Amino acid sequence: MSAIDILDCRAAEAPQRFVSSLRETGFAVLTGHPLSPELIDELYAGWAGFFAGEGKHAWTRDAATQTGYFPLGSENARGRTVKDLKEFYHVYPQAELPPAVEAVTWRVYEALIDFGRVLLGWVDEGSPAAVRASYSEPLVSMLEGSRQNLLRILHYPPLGEAIEPGAERAAAHADINLITLLLSGSEPGLEARDRQGRWHAVPCDAGMITVNVGDMLQLASGGWFPSTEHRVVNPKDSDNRSRYSMPMFLHPRPEVMLSPEVSAHDYLEERLREIGLKVC
Repeated sequence: MSAIDILDCRAAEAPQRFVSSLRETGFAVLTGHPLSPELIDELYAGWAGFFAGEGKHAWTRDAATQTGYFPLGSENARGRTVKDLKEFYHVYPQAELPPAVEAVTWRVYEALIDFGRVLLGWVDEGSPAAVRASYSEPLVSMLEGSRQNLLRILHYPPLGEAIEPGAERAAAHADINLITLLLSGSEPGLEARDRQGRWHAVPCDAGMITVNVGDMLQLASGGWFPSTEHRVVNPKDSDNRSRYSMPMFLHPRPEVMLSPEVSAHDYLEERLREIGLKVC
């Protein structure tokens, strides 16, 4: 894998470097973005309190809308049956949120959507003419009116002694959506796989936002942008403590065609079944 580029969003060359890094590695790491460190710290602190309490079970997910709290053992990676070692909360536009974290969560949600539009604009502009012509509409406009954009609040608890053999915090997987904006995790652990099958740690300094290509963008671009597999590895005994991370998955409207044969709705439904979040 070429080195994942770490770039300052404010630099004149940022759009070109961003697109180049996505093309070469499927990832880019951003500094100088619009979200303040104080806002991110407030978000992490609020949700750490939520996951630490038993009251979280009162917010268990709504199966119809996929919003709410998902306990440990809810999700597996595509092609695996062993469940990941994580619990999480799904924030869609229609979600109800615990009052203690409601205001800060919606502030971050909207800020990430706005920033994501900027980044998709860079991808639109930086795509070769032939690739751009294959998009059914500009990537930015695919988000217009979408209610599928998902902020996932993730908590990876400290590992217990009785974990299932082969269980990982997050087994190797690719994301479903167009692009993912990930507020850097509170602890290391995120790794990306290169084309030779080797794993590389993804930089995760406080305040960074990691962006990666999802399968929908890979499909829409005819494979020009690669959706790179990544995972969250289990900690060493000396580092066995909670880890939090917060990815924003940017999704098109359901009717958007990702290819002449596949709509965003059909693709998403199939993948949710594969990872155990839908049963029919």
